[in-house]
Amino acid sequence: MQLYLLFFAGLLSGLIDAIAGGGGLISVPALLWAGLPVQMALGTNKLQAACGTSLAVTRFARAGWISWADVRLAIGVTFVFAALGTWAVTHLDKALLKAMVPWLLLAVAVYTLLSPRLGLQRRAARLSSNTFAMLGGSVLGFYDGFFGPGAGSFWTISLLSLRGFELTRATAYTKVVNLTSNVASLLVFLIAGSVMFKIALVMIAGQLIGARLGSGLVIKHGAPFVRVVFLVVVFVLTAKLLWDQL
Repeated sequence: MQLYLLFFAGLLSGLIDAIAGGGGLISVPALLWAGLPVQMALGTNKLQAACGTSLAVTRFARAGWISWADVRLAIGVTFVFAALGTWAVTHLDKALLKAMVPWLLLAVAVYTLLSPRLGLQRRAARLSSNTFAMLGGSVLGFYDGFFGPGAGSFWTISLLSLRGFELTRATAYTKVVNLTSNVASLLVFLIAGSVMFKIALVMIAGQLIGARLGSGLVIKHGAPFVRVVFLVVVFVLTAKLLWDQL
């Protein structure tokens, strides 16, 4: 029964992650519920998440939504800083970050809610591609490796406001850098022996199904659909993190 529930958690996680990010909101608590130590749960989650995200990236690439020239530098910078963030997670206190993140996410949600046209059409970029890649890859790459919740939301809102992307293209870009940080973190967890392969394989099966369904919905329904799911995920993630604090 436990493995069936983990499969379903993987499916839901992959579905939500492919549309708006935040799949860890489901998968990490499920792994902790299954009795895995925190470090093992995080490592196992990175393995199953990387598989689902890779499928979403493949589908977005085939749909022509990813400019590899635009995202190449971000991939390299994100990989390095995500690996550093995962290494640092065992050495630094996360208490301050845990206290700050819910309020940052709430600001993201409110900003998106009060900007109804945000992401529905391309706008003028405020930062060049390379500047954004260096800034986003270092800050958000490190954050995703170190802590993680809401990383996809931060990437998406940064792309909308600083690069002027429309929401569908921002979602595709976000999946690429999320995959990068997942792989970088996973390598560190593998070296540390913090991955439970039996459980990961069950969740990967669900992740792949969910990622295929979610990316298909994005391609079919476009920005208005993504906007709704994005807002719901960010508000739910914010509420959960605040609840955990209280």
